[in-house]
Amino acid sequence: VQLVESGGGSVQTGGSLRLACTASAYTNNYSMAWFRQAPGKEREGVASIHRDGATRIADSMNGRFKISKDNAKKILSLEMNSLKPEDTGTYYCAAGYVKANCWGSSLLRESCFLYWGQGTQVTVSS
Repeated sequence: VQLVESGGGSVQTGGSLRLACTASAYTNNYSMAWFRQAPGKEREGVASIHRDGATRIADSMNGRFKISKDNAKKILSLEMNSLKPEDTGTYYCAAGYVKANCWGSSLLRESCFLYWGQGTQVTVSS
C-alpha cells in the first residue's frame, strides 16, 4: 500500500494543524500510526490506531493530538493542537498488519509497521 502525507506547514506556538495520510488501499485491514523525526533525533511514535479502532497517543502529546481513521475514504488523520516548538519535525504515516505484540503502547514502535509514507514537514516557531 502507498501512503501520501499532506497538511504540514509552519505555525506559531499554540497553533493547530491537521495532517492527512491518503492510502492507496482500503485501510480497514491495517493498524496505522503517525511517527515524527526531529532534526538530529531518532524517529518516534506519535499516535496509533489499531485495526479494531483503539487509539494510543504518546505521553508528551496526550491531550493535544488526536488520531482518527476514515476507512471509507482511506484517510488517516492527525489533529494537532497547542503546538510547541518541540513538535517540529517530519511527520510520517505508517501502516501495518495486525501483529500479536503490536497493541496499546507497543503500537508506537516502528517494527509494528510495514508501509511508510515520505513524510510532511511541520515547523512550529516560538
